[in-house]
Amino acid sequence: MKTTWMTSTHPTTPKPSNESTWSFRTDSIASLLRLSPAQRRAAVRPHELNVVRANWQLLKNPAQKEPRLDWRTWLLLGGRGSGKTWVGAGWIVEKAWHGGRFALLGPSLHDVEEVMIEGPSGLRAQTPRAMKFRYEKTRRRVVWNTNAEAHVFSAEDVDSLRGPQFSAAWADEFCAWRRPGEALAMLRFGLRLGADPRLVVTTTPRPLRALRTLMGEPGVALSRLPTATNAHNLSPAFVEQLTGLYGGTRLAAQELDGQVVDGEGALWRAEDLARCRGPRPPRFDRVVVAVDPPASATGDACGIIVAGRLDQRAFVLADRTKQGLSPLGWARRAVAAAEDFGARTIVAEANQGGEMVRSTLVSAGASCAVRLVHARLGKRSRAEPAAALYEQGRVIHCGAFPALEEELMALGCDDHGPSPDRADALVWALTDLMLGRVARLPRVRVL
Repeated sequence: MKTTWMTSTHPTTPKPSNESTWSFRTDSIASLLRLSPAQRRAAVRPHELNVVRANWQLLKNPAQKEPRLDWRTWLLLGGRGSGKTWVGAGWIVEKAWHGGRFALLGPSLHDVEEVMIEGPSGLRAQTPRAMKFRYEKTRRRVVWNTNAEAHVFSAEDVDSLRGPQFSAAWADEFCAWRRPGEALAMLRFGLRLGADPRLVVTTTPRPLRALRTLMGEPGVALSRLPTATNAHNLSPAFVEQLTGLYGGTRLAAQELDGQVVDGEGALWRAEDLARCRGPRPPRFDRVVVAVDPPASATGDACGIIVAGRLDQRAFVLADRTKQGLSPLGWARRAVAAAEDFGARTIVAEANQGGEMVRSTLVSAGASCAVRLVHARLGKRSRAEPAAALYEQGRVIHCGAFPALEEELMALGCDDHGPSPDRADALVWALTDLMLGRVARLPRVRVL
C-alpha cells in the first residue's frame, strides 16, 4: 500500500530552505496513522523521516489522543510527567505549518519561556529545522518561516490579552493562574481569526471552582493523562518512588492521576457548594454587608459580601468584591450595596485600619450601623463554624458566585495562594448573622 505523502507546498507557506518542499498537513498525518510502521517507512521519503518521527500525532499514547468529537476547547488534565506539555507544544507546531497567529499563555512570562518554549517538550524542541524557529524575547513572540507566529502572554497580566486576536491558543497550567476564570475569558475573546479558532488547555488539576466550571462548559473536550500512561518516557525510579510514598492519597490522585479532588484540609467541599444554591426569599429578618478592606489600593481586592438571614438560614445575596479601589472607592461600593439590599449593618474588619475604617465608611455616606470586627484567630479557625453551617444545609447561595466558591474550596488548603478576600468577608457576614451575639438574641414575631 502506497500513500501519497505531502507532495506540494501550501500556497501561503514559504518553501523551507535546503530541506523539505512539502507542507505539514493534518490529513497526511491522519493517513499515516492508518499504516503499519513498515508501511509508513515506505510511504515517507528519507528527508521527511525526522519530521514525521517527531510529530506528536504519531508518538502519542492512547491517553494523549485528540478527541474525535467536535470541540472548541480541549482540556488535558494530567499528572506530573504525563506529557501534557508535549501535546500542547506539538499541537501548536502542527498548526504553525499552515501559518497563523497564536497565543501562548502561562502562569508567568518565565513559565512560558522556560516550559512552553524552551523546555525539553516545548516548541523549540518539537519544531523541525525546516521551519526555522526563532524566539524574539524582546518582542515576546515565536516566529516560524511559514508565516506563523505565537505571541507570549502571562496570566499575571490579564489586561495584556485585550486587543490581540488569534487563530489558535495554548494555555498551560491553568490551575496555577492567579485569576484563572478571568484570564481564560480574555484569551477566548481574542480567538476570532480563521474559520475554526481553537484552544488547548493543559494543566495539573487543583480543586478550583474555575476548573470545575471549565470542565462543565459546552464544547469542551476533556482528556485525562495519568503519569503512568507516559511512564515509558520517565525515569523508572520517579513513578515507583512517588507511588510508594503517596499512593492512595489525595496528593497522588491529583499530581499523578490528574484527578480533581478537594484539597486536603479544605473546609468547603464541592458537593456542599453544589447543593447550596436556591431561590431568594421575598423578605429577611436581617441583612448585612460584610467588608474585608485591603491593605492598599494596589494590593488585594476589597471583599464585599451581602447576606441575609431568615429564621435559621443564611442567604448569600451578592458578591460586590472589587480590586484596585481607593479607601473611599471601596467604602462607597460597600455603602451602595447596603442601600441596594436594605442592610441594617455594615460589618467591617478593622485589623488593617482600626477606627479609620469606620470613618471612611461614614464619609462615604453610610446611613446604617457600622460594626468593626477584629481577627484574633487564624483564617481557618474563624472559618470552621461558617463551613459547618454549609454542611448542615443552613446557607443558601441566591445566584452563581464562582469566584467566591473557588476561594471557599481553597480556604484551609491553599495558604500560599491569593488572599481569600471574598471568603473572609463571607465568614464575617455569617458570623454576624448566625454565630455572633446579635444572632443569639431572642426575637419577637407578630403572628
